[in-house]
Parts: sequence; C-alpha cells; structure tokens
Amino acid sequence: MLKSTGKLIKGLFVLLALGMVNHAMAEVIHSERSLYRNILVEDKGDLRCLKFNVKSTKTRQSCFLKSQPHQLVFNYTKQLLTGLLVNPEPKRILIIGLGGGTMSNALHQLLPDSYIDNVEIDESVIKVAQQYFVFLENEQIKTYSQDGRVFVKRALLKKKEYDWIILDAFNGDYIPEHLMTKEYLEETKRLLSPQGILTANTFSSSKLYPYESATYKAVFGNFYQVNNPDNGNRIILARNNGLVEKLDEAKWAVGESNNVNKFAIQLQAIGVDAKQLYKNMESTATHQDWPDDSPVLTDQFSPANLLNIDTDSL
Repeated sequence: MLKSTGKLIKGLFVLLALGMVNHAMAEVIHSERSLYRNILVEDKGDLRCLKFNVKSTKTRQSCFLKSQPHQLVFNYTKQLLTGLLVNPEPKRILIIGLGGGTMSNALHQLLPDSYIDNVEIDESVIKVAQQYFVFLENEQIKTYSQDGRVFVKRALLKKKEYDWIILDAFNGDYIPEHLMTKEYLEETKRLLSPQGILTANTFSSSKLYPYESATYKAVFGNFYQVNNPDNGNRIILARNNGLVEKLDEAKWAVGESNNVNKFAIQLQAIGVDAKQLYKNMESTATHQDWPDDSPVLTDQFSPANLLNIDTDSL
C-alpha cells in the first residue's frame, strides 16, 4: 500500500514538473507598456498569443497558429461567424476591437470583395498586430486608431452604413463600460443597413449578464444567443429589423445546394463547423434566461457601478 502511494505521489510530481516545464516553454517575444495597458506577445510552439496582462492566461486577447495563420483558434471567434448564417453576403463590415486582427483576416479570406473597417483605441495594439500577427491591411481593409464610441459618433455624422458590426472590445478585464450602454447600442444600431446585423462577444457567466441582456433587448428586441459549453463566452446576434420566428435565414447552413456546401467548406478551412454554429443558436423569444425586471445599462447607470454593489439587493 505504501509502495503504491509512493508511486502515485511520484507520478503526480512528474506531471506537475511536466506542466511547469510546458508553461516555461512560452517565450515572450515582445512586451511593452502602452498608454492603456501592458501588452505581451508570447510564443509557445506553433501558437502565438497576444495578452493584456502578464499575470493571467485568461487575458489572452488573440492567438493564431504560425503554420496556419488563417485558422481561428478561439471558440468565441468561431461563434462570431454565426453572423454569416443570417447575413451571408455583408458588403461593409465594422469591427470594434482589433486584438491581433485574426477576425479581420478570416473575414477577408471568406469575403474578399467586402470592405472592412477595424477600430482600435490603442495604437500599440495595432502595431503589434501588424508586426507579430500577419494583420492584413489594403484598399479594402482600413484601421482607425480611435475609441469605439467616438468612431461610431463620427461615422453617423458621415452617414456611413454597415451590413455587419462586430463588437469585440476588451480592456483586459471586461468590455469597456461606455461600450455597453443603451445609448451606445442605439447609436451603433443607427449605423446598420436595413438588413444589417450586429454580433457582440460577451461572457456567459458574469454579474453583468442579466443587465447586458436586458440592454440589448431594449435596443434590438429579441436576439439570438450563441453559447458553447467549452468556453465562457456568449455571442449576442441582433438584427436591425428584428428577428423572425424561425431561423429561415440560416437554412443555407444545413441545406444541400452546391453554394451552401461550398461556403461550409470555406468555413471548415478556418476551423469552423457551420452546422454546429447553427445548432448553437437560440432565440431569446423562446429561451430568455434572465429576469424580465433586470435593469438596463445606461450612461448614468454603468457596469462599473454594478461591480461595487450587492446585486441581491437590487
């Protein structure tokens, strides 16, 4: 018995040691302190990741495989592509929150004729994406170093219009509070074309979950939720002109036409299962998972306030 216990303990020490060695294998190839955050680029074998916090692996903002740069690594980035099930041919796309630029690159590969505007507040992040993440820019792909809310206000004044808006801005901890309010979402909605869609990357488990959900519903009405049990992200997918009762727009994802199969193959090439995306979609018209009386986030009632109060008392 003692001999077996000793072997077990020895085995555990070996596994622990291997884990420590494996962690130590991550090589920091770039680090800097920008105006907004600590920026770190790490290589671990074929995987390269952008982080906004040295202490935690949970702050990885973007990763790609150096041998397959167009392959999407994070599940949440794959989930964001659910937007293509509802609007498969967006001509103008706006991405707020650049990271390493992997989403922009993937969309350009899938939709080479579309125009993409990327918005990132931190110029250092843009430079890192260009230098370390093969971020592509050309006549169709533009990058703007601006706050996401400022860009939206200026775009409205210029009467710009987008078929697909992706909200993926994070400051290392969560979504910046001024990019979560009802006022901001209303402004963003006004940028959408009549058939335009918006997808937002949020967390599936957070004190803010019911407040975020109530806020999106207040602006867009019912929306689709895309959850994946393998990660803690939730994708919100909303349409400018509201949802239909059934997912008719997404029928192509499970159809049998040659065009459907061709597009599904394109998604598969970057690591995305179109049929699984379709299965993960749920409408809040039939699957609302937050209380009806949840407060709406506004410029006066911000997420920062929520983090400092007892939500049970509300």
